[in-house]
Amino acid sequence: MKLILRHIWMIAMSSPKSDSALRRLGRDLRSARLRRGISVADLAVRAGTSPSTIARLEKGDPGVGVGTLSDILVVFGLTDRLAELVDARKDELGMALDAERLPRRGRSSAGSRRTGSKQSQSLGNQGDDTDQDGVAF
Repeated sequence: MKLILRHIWMIAMSSPKSDSALRRLGRDLRSARLRRGISVADLAVRAGTSPSTIARLEKGDPGVGVGTLSDILVVFGLTDRLAELVDARKDELGMALDAERLPRRGRSSAGSRRTGSKQSQSLGNQGDDTDQDGVAF
């Protein structure tokens, strides 16, 4: 009974966007399984789960655990895909928000180089081999 209530709660908690994404994931997993010529029963044995869990995952059921998905990706030889799912190095929004929270201490070195370059130009030092960022050649 607890399992049924948990499953109903998880369905109620999912959003239309996540439902759509999970259905697409399920279709893609089914396609990957069929391309490899693996039956549902064989995949279940290899992934250490039941055929009904495989069927639920292929239908986009949000109640199937990420560990089961991981085990299936191991069978398919696609474990790197799970690791790349939320790659922090590619999270542009997260990195931008993180950069906004960094403390602002004085002027940046790039800003002072630009200012210094403008000052040297105004002092008549335009004959040297310095680019506009203040880097000498």
